[in-house]
Amino acid sequence: MANAQAPRPLALPEEEIASLARSLEEASPQAILGWALDRFPGRLALACSFQAEDVALIDMAAAAGKLGAVTVFYLDTGLHFPETHATCRRVAEYYGIEPVAVRPLLTLEEQARRHGPSLWQRDPDLCCRLRKVEPLQRFLAGFDAWVTGIRREQTPQRAGAPVVEADRRFGLIKVNPLARWTRSQLWDYILRRGVPYNPLHDHGYPSIGCAPCTRPVAPGEDPRAGRWAGFNKTECGLHA
Repeated sequence: MANAQAPRPLALPEEEIASLARSLEEASPQAILGWALDRFPGRLALACSFQAEDVALIDMAAAAGKLGAVTVFYLDTGLHFPETHATCRRVAEYYGIEPVAVRPLLTLEEQARRHGPSLWQRDPDLCCRLRKVEPLQRFLAGFDAWVTGIRREQTPQRAGAPVVEADRRFGLIKVNPLARWTRSQLWDYILRRGVPYNPLHDHGYPSIGCAPCTRPVAPGEDPRAGRWAGFNKTECGLHA
């Protein structure tokens, strides 16, 4: 059996990353994002699922006049809602960008032939690995750092997310400018700035993923209850 590939060396020492996390903990999302844009120009990727958090980050980069310093990308699983694709087009036009579509090695038809139809109904972890985690790993190999829209209040797994961290899984620095923000703060920013957002947010979808694995959330339910309903799963694996 071949030896496992050695982890990529990080662009900054882990001690410096931990120090940055402490020094930026009380900073605004704009300041945290601004640091990343200045520190890694051309080597920074921004993950966009066209949910509220991600588009807010694009707006912050645009407001700072630094969208050219970051590559905006999305994981095109082949299973997104039509509204998500429409939001992608609106965001691209509004901000004058071309988000990069990162696709799996297998088409949905090839995946069905190899693993059986509707894999997400039987083994959503494997489906997420094939259509999200592995494509992301290949794409991020060309960058030193990536920006995400995760917030601590979203899930228990994200509750301890630093604003800057060493992402050992993908071998680069992970920047979470919105980590400290509440849902209320996020939507105050979006509505005040007129940020284009996915209309599914107005129809009971606080968290939006692939169409077969996402349902509306009833009043009083956990915001992530609509993701992978019926499975003991709240994460796709990108932020594990």
